[in-house]
Amino acid sequence: MGEFGNVITAMITPFTSDGKVNYDVAAKLADHLINNGSDSLVICGTTGESPTLTWDEEYQLFVELLQTVGNKAKIIAGCGSNSTKEAIAATEKAAKIGVHGSLQVVPYYNKPPQEGLYQHFRAIAHACPDLPMLLYNIPGRTGQNLSSETVARLATIDNIIAIKEASGSLDQASDIRRLTSPEFQIYAGDDSLTLPLLSIGAKGVVSVASHLVGNQIQQMIQSFKIGKTELATEIHLQLFPLFKALFLTTNPIPIKECLKIQGWNVGSVRPPLCTADGNLSQQLITVMEKLQLISDSTQ
Repeated sequence: MGEFGNVITAMITPFTSDGKVNYDVAAKLADHLINNGSDSLVICGTTGESPTLTWDEEYQLFVELLQTVGNKAKIIAGCGSNSTKEAIAATEKAAKIGVHGSLQVVPYYNKPPQEGLYQHFRAIAHACPDLPMLLYNIPGRTGQNLSSETVARLATIDNIIAIKEASGSLDQASDIRRLTSPEFQIYAGDDSLTLPLLSIGAKGVVSVASHLVGNQIQQMIQSFKIGKTELATEIHLQLFPLFKALFLTTNPIPIKECLKIQGWNVGSVRPPLCTADGNLSQQLITVMEKLQLISDSTQ
């Protein structure tokens, strides 16, 4: 159930100058991404600033992007919450309009124990049994790690098909691979760990950098999978400075700044995030120039 490809872009949410969601630019950006290496798009994830989007804004983004690009790429709806009831409601609503999957983040702030995490994801999966689910483990943001043993329990549920593993631990990813069936898909949650995770059985990446270098990331993954590991390593090392630069401060501040540098009218980030200062902007420009990402504007 569910096939989301090698490169899933965690898409930013564009805003207008007065801070409203810019649905027109979102549609244009989504189309650009799927024409430049992205197999699927996560809408309203962390990179999409889900903490400061309303449920209505998120739902409207799902509707708009399904209509514009849903026939060309898979749309994965970020429906997670630290309230199981809210997550179920959001997922059910998204499922009714035909999204291709849901991304469910580990509940944040309330730090449920492992059994609570299991019951949370199980309840969402059972509420929408025909919708593929990607688990999302990012303890640096949520304050709680989803253990490999809990992932293994959840992986036996038919529509829980994958995990975005952003713990930063290769050991944990190895343990997940060891404890789950080969059909259960592991996606890197950090661009810089995509290649190492491929070596221990990952499927691909839920990427931020693919806004800028989606084709190159796709080539890296495909090269690795057909045994051209030296080429894959070469691409990884070429892109590594960009992978790191995009996290010089809190995501998605840097990637939005990069898109603005390229000419995209994506607007600012919503408070309490803040825009990039001049020093960060210059650092990003330096990295982008070395990769020839500025000379050819996207618009």
